Amino acid sequence: MKKVGVAILGLGVVGGGTYQILTEHREFYQRTQGVDIEVESVLELNRERALALGVPEEKIASNIAEIVSDPDVNIVVEVIGGVDAAREFVLAALNAGKTVVTSNKELFCKYSHELERAAKRQNAGLYFEASCVGGVPIIRTLLDGVQANNISSMMGIINGTTNYILTKMTQEGSSYEESLKEAQRLGYAEADPTADVEGYDAAYKLSILSSLAFHTKVPFGKIFREGISGITQENIADGKELGYVLKLLAIGKQSESGIEVRVHPTFVRVGHPLASVNDSFNAVFLTGDAVGDIMLYGRGAGALPTGSAIVSDIIYAATHSENKYSTFKNTANADKDTKFVTDFKSAYYLRLTVEDKAGFLAKIATVFGKHNISIAHLVQRSAQEDGKVPIVLVTHETHELAVRSAVAKLNAMEGVGHVDTVLRVVM
Repeated sequence: MKKVGVAILGLGVVGGGTYQILTEHREFYQRTQGVDIEVESVLELNRERALALGVPEEKIASNIAEIVSDPDVNIVVEVIGGVDAAREFVLAALNAGKTVVTSNKELFCKYSHELERAAKRQNAGLYFEASCVGGVPIIRTLLDGVQANNISSMMGIINGTTNYILTKMTQEGSSYEESLKEAQRLGYAEADPTADVEGYDAAYKLSILSSLAFHTKVPFGKIFREGISGITQENIADGKELGYVLKLLAIGKQSESGIEVRVHPTFVRVGHPLASVNDSFNAVFLTGDAVGDIMLYGRGAGALPTGSAIVSDIIYAATHSENKYSTFKNTANADKDTKFVTDFKSAYYLRLTVEDKAGFLAKIATVFGKHNISIAHLVQRSAQEDGKVPIVLVTHETHELAVRSAVAKLNAMEGVGHVDTVLRVVM
């Protein structure tokens, strides 16, 4: 039976889950996969943590050099997070001819071109299923499941923290601040939640996934990004009344016009499959020209779900002799021939405050008309104590730049207090 030695860099939540799965399922993998996978070494500064997980003391390495020079280590698993040290360690492993499995979406998003170049030089494997959407096998699906298709669109909830916060706001009427604090208490959100709530985490993942789906490099810098920190209970209530649920969506589309990639809070109609994805769960909705629509759903984070994805890569690497690399030219920047759409099309939700005077609706309609924006729904709320009136409207599908221009005109119009919120809508 083939013997495969594994080293794990970092025994935090995900690293600990990976160690647990590998040790508890070792005999199962021998029986079902025909391979004996043994954890030969771990790199963990907190020795007490490693010992508490059951790691033998002689298997706790002191530095990366011990790992990469160990002939019994075939696969190195990087789960330390961050970029600088992780990049150094992964490159050291690849340059030593070790196959690498990583869950680090920021590292892979920013430096996959560099890592892949090192892997190719040494004929080493480079696997990253756990970098996107936790235990949901989206990367394996794109690489080995739907490769017969030309993927035209990909839309998903790929950040569990924001989905949990928006679910709390929707189902319990909590404020954004209250929901964030609860997410932090449960460990879904970091003490500094910026990467999640401002959409960076989802954008890193979308960069990776859209590059795979569309077979061209989609750098992080090409992704339009907005977070959820400005979402209010008024927005949630408006959506409910109009038949929508609010989600932070990652959207990628490919057409003759080019590629559009964006991350932002989005109203999704109640009947859409993504509307019922709640709490910390994730889902990705794909459309291929042959297969049609597919949705993958599951846990987007956590020790065991993410560990499951890591171990899946370990088993794949252990049972496949040939390494597969990108189907596109993987460089730091986008290919010069790849076109990106910035003036994308969408329907829009707007909430604005105006003076309680006759004629304002006509003035608003005139501004929209001059920008070729058609209104699908309009609701005028009761006047507030200050005499101002909230107005809620949803447009038909229109262009992003037209909406931005119209909003600028409305904000400059006398009598309009301000446009409070602009959100995209999936009809």
